[in-house]
Amino acid sequence: MAHVSLAKRMAPISVDRVDAQIKDVIQDLFQIQSATHGYAGPQTQQELVRLITRLVGSLSTLSKDASTLQTRIPPEIIDYVDEGRNPDIYTREFVELVQKGNQYLKGKSDAFIGFRDALADEITKAWPDMKKDVENVLQDKAAAPTVQLNGTSTRK
Repeated sequence: MAHVSLAKRMAPISVDRVDAQIKDVIQDLFQIQSATHGYAGPQTQQELVRLITRLVGSLSTLSKDASTLQTRIPPEIIDYVDEGRNPDIYTREFVELVQKGNQYLKGKSDAFIGFRDALADEITKAWPDMKKDVENVLQDKAAAPTVQLNGTSTRK
């Protein structure tokens, strides 16, 4: 039996399990709040002792399991929270920064496409006999698969 218990403790803890434990703690707190609101003397006192004991056990289990949970939070977010700032604002600023970078790259991509088309026109004007080759190159580029970069579609 001790072997099973050891194996169970060494198994990786899932986020769902910790989430369920957090919900249990919230439920325990709600029950304590309800019991204190409807306090009716010694019977309620015994119930409160039982509920608080259960809460302590739930918090102890949550603390142990949560400390072994494999999480990957960027250190920048932890620093942001340590400074007393809202992590939602960090996320919004990060998304805005990525969008700004995407717009910049899209602008560069559009400029290169414009340059390609202008170059193709100039080549066909200067060397009319290469018109077929230029059209083939442009068709190959039009049929090229697209690549996703930060949520934006660009030609390969």
